[in-house]
Amino acid sequence: MIRNTFNIAFVCLSLAAPRVFGQSQVLDNGLHNLRHGESREWSEFPREVANSKLHIGFSSKVNSSEHTLVLRQYDVKQEWRVLLNDHVIGQLVADEKDMRVYFAIPPNTLRAGHNELQIQCLSQSNDDIRAGEIILHERPLKEVLSDAFLELQVVDGTTNKSLPARITIVDNKGSLQTVNVPQNPSIAVRPGVLYTGDGKASFNIPAGTYKIYAGRGFEYGVDSVEVSAKQGDRIQKTLRIKLEVDTKGWFSCDTHIHTVTHSGHGDATTLERAVTIAGEGIELPIMTDHNVYVDITSDAKAAGVSDYFTPVTGDELTTKFGHFNVFKLEVGTPVISHDVRDWNDVRRNINDVSNSKAIILNHARDIHIGFRPFGPERHLSNAGISDDEWPFPANAMELINSGSQQTHIMNLFYDWFGMLNRGFIITPVGSSDSHDVSRYIVGQGRTYIHGVDSDAGNINVESAIKNFKDGRVLVSLGLMTKIIVNDKYGPGDIVPASSTVNVTVEVWGPAWSKADRVSLYANGVSVQTQKITHSGKPGMKSKSTWQIPLPKHDIFLVAIAEGPGNGMPFWSIAKPYQPASPDWTPRVMGSTGAVWIDADKNGRRNAAFDYAAEIIDSAQGDIRKMIKRLANYDEAVAIQVAGALWTQGRDLTSSDISIALQGATQATKSGFQKVIKEIQLLK
Repeated sequence: MIRNTFNIAFVCLSLAAPRVFGQSQVLDNGLHNLRHGESREWSEFPREVANSKLHIGFSSKVNSSEHTLVLRQYDVKQEWRVLLNDHVIGQLVADEKDMRVYFAIPPNTLRAGHNELQIQCLSQSNDDIRAGEIILHERPLKEVLSDAFLELQVVDGTTNKSLPARITIVDNKGSLQTVNVPQNPSIAVRPGVLYTGDGKASFNIPAGTYKIYAGRGFEYGVDSVEVSAKQGDRIQKTLRIKLEVDTKGWFSCDTHIHTVTHSGHGDATTLERAVTIAGEGIELPIMTDHNVYVDITSDAKAAGVSDYFTPVTGDELTTKFGHFNVFKLEVGTPVISHDVRDWNDVRRNINDVSNSKAIILNHARDIHIGFRPFGPERHLSNAGISDDEWPFPANAMELINSGSQQTHIMNLFYDWFGMLNRGFIITPVGSSDSHDVSRYIVGQGRTYIHGVDSDAGNINVESAIKNFKDGRVLVSLGLMTKIIVNDKYGPGDIVPASSTVNVTVEVWGPAWSKADRVSLYANGVSVQTQKITHSGKPGMKSKSTWQIPLPKHDIFLVAIAEGPGNGMPFWSIAKPYQPASPDWTPRVMGSTGAVWIDADKNGRRNAAFDYAAEIIDSAQGDIRKMIKRLANYDEAVAIQVAGALWTQGRDLTSSDISIALQGATQATKSGFQKVIKEIQLLK
């Protein structure tokens, strides 16, 4: 097929008479949409983009000394190379955020007369990016970045003591601004972002106008200051942040943390990881590099942040059939074998180490090596059934992974609901899966574990693991949702039967995080929803009290709050890792763990599957009896009956089942239809 050469053309700008500002030359004023690949990655980009690379021609003279190139980039995911006169001078930063990046141009790279600058992608994967606003400086890189000197200090607004923090610098267009920082073990720096372990940061910056933010993860407010820096300026600023979220009795945990040192990808060294953990206020970080045991205690001491958290050694057991985080483990002991044929081997290999560990199924809807644990091609989400009938090897699963977001943020919650209804006792998890200093923020997705939180440097790890496995947790991505049932019971508890079930739900967050609704789910079905307005205040954003009718069978309750997740340059939420659609809107969320109601008064938690099994056994194969008995149960039990019949080989679309369903309750009909619809998606 002969292609029209215009369709694969690139941007070409010839600037015969470029504008010159002192020692700077503007090569390109525009910001260009570029696309590598045939299809649009995100709907914010134009549907048709013909430009696969950026090509700029300009006039210059030979550079006898180092010069500097600066450009603006946005939404870079793949590898894009920057070439000047066919010489590679660097790569765009693999980071989706809007940022201004700098490249050193070695002496004699520029030619007298015509020169050519190109930006092109080397990856095989699709990538929509923006690049442009390119300036050539006739000064060395270090000098360009050193027009002014800033000294910042971040302190607790209540105690006036210095705090580890994340500092974010953006220019007057909202782009992250690269700065020059002297080497310091207490500082981790990337374009536009500095983490300080002792609350202090000194750095050089180009002349310009900037806004600087300071924060410390989800629990703290954000302070900001505007700075106009001129050449030769020395500027001192203090930013004050306060604790705005009441987490007493809950300590923050990120169960999924990596380093480039041991995982081999990403960019955070172990020392930088210690600083970022302290800067985001994670009290119980679980180190989970791939198939290796890592302890960062010595790095925390070297960075001066060991009092701020208790590090735990874990392992991301990375197999052909899914990834599993396992903790607590000991450095120096045999590593769990990742050579497995199925989930039977996964369970066996973990149990060879210990059967008392926390075991988390990671990013269950992501595809790795062609396998997706909870993909619709093998798993019935509503029923919690996989068609291969492998035993589920974990006692927890990620619902929020801020480094591997889902296009539809509730999908993993529905998967979890289905597993709980199937009878699995599974702790919900929030994590970051961060391999980086800044691209994916460590602790952005996090889990709050119930326990004594008065001494972050000396958390009782064994007690924490027990509470984790018991489900005494909250899951957070920018919000915290708390639940109390009958004035006493919370996540992980079994509530004794009573005449009424009173549920109180509180939604918490800092002033910069907004909430717009909170919902209460019973056995995975929303039974109450309330809008939240005026949620810009710090602390408690809403408090709802509901009275739930007591059913005749056990149920579990979960409360989930949501809100808009955009407009936060200091805490931007990453786009989905494996998007299902070009359309996506960032959201903040906060979920409780499950609270069980012992409605049948037998003193234990019974899942929907338990009731379904009893209905099927007592009916002795008579589908009409099953449907009749389901009139006393909710949709979750109907789903489990339908799922169990399917595993027995029954055709749920057969005439006898269709006729029996004609007189069924709406909950029963809905349950069967959900299972039938999912079966049609199986391979």
